[in-house]
Amino acid sequence: MAMQSHRLREMEQQQQRPLLQSHESLVVGGGQGGLPSEPTQLWFIQDGCGMVCAFITWFLVLYADFVVTFVMLLPAKSAWYAVVNGVLFNALAVLALTSHLRTMLTDPGAVPKGNATKEYMDSLQLKPGEVIYKCPKCCSIKPERAHHCSICKRCIRKMDHHCPWVNNCVGENNQRFFVLFTMYIALISAHALGLSGYQFVTCVRVQWNECSDFSPPVTVMLMIFLCLEALLFLTFTAVMFGTQIHSICNDETEIERLKSERPTWERRLRWEGMRAVFGGKPSLLWINPFAGLRLRHLLATRVRKSGPEFSI
Repeated sequence: MAMQSHRLREMEQQQQRPLLQSHESLVVGGGQGGLPSEPTQLWFIQDGCGMVCAFITWFLVLYADFVVTFVMLLPAKSAWYAVVNGVLFNALAVLALTSHLRTMLTDPGAVPKGNATKEYMDSLQLKPGEVIYKCPKCCSIKPERAHHCSICKRCIRKMDHHCPWVNNCVGENNQRFFVLFTMYIALISAHALGLSGYQFVTCVRVQWNECSDFSPPVTVMLMIFLCLEALLFLTFTAVMFGTQIHSICNDETEIERLKSERPTWERRLRWEGMRAVFGGKPSLLWINPFAGLRLRHLLATRVRKSGPEFSI
């Protein structure tokens, strides 16, 4: 089974090369520092619900940044308090939004579409008794642990689930960025809750007009909405982060767990699973969503080819 899976992967990579040349492709990473190699083109799902959810995600993060910066920190009497918390919160927000972008624009591990042809199957040189599965929806040979996504309209390797908030599937190639996204959103949500609690206590002790540049009713409304948003996001992303880490350590996707599929693959141990997803030995690169991103090549490709988007 392992030899068959390896042979399928080699044949898929060979079949993808002319496809990449025929589209406007883009190199966004290359396995530096032991990190997994990145796909060679941008990926974007044209799904109305997903795009709206992704926009809402960005809007809520930027709203939280606005309230924290302009309602809480800038009017603060302590400059050190404002600077330290402002730098920390904005740095976490940038890391969260970068992780979101990389999750959304990274190919999650799509199987080449329509590769279940007679020529391709003959090239696999299957031995007698070997069985392969064909997806009836996208007409592709279904590798082990791949599942079809009705929204992406593709079979995705190690598909965990389709998340509308990142407008993409979470699969073999972008699970790392999704884990970072949930972690950083949970951190900025906890930070926003802490700052809101301190701000309420401060404003109660003094006059509300002195603790904010906005009127008291506006300040209260902005902070209440921020607290509700932060509490909801903290609960959701903390649970999702724990679920993802548990799945990685057990080498079992959420779909496989829900379907109670018996593992036909050799499961990785906990640290082997973490290294397979995050790449290499434990280091700061594990929590860096910018790792492997070649911005200079991205800009050069955009200018030369005027639109490197790869849409489905």
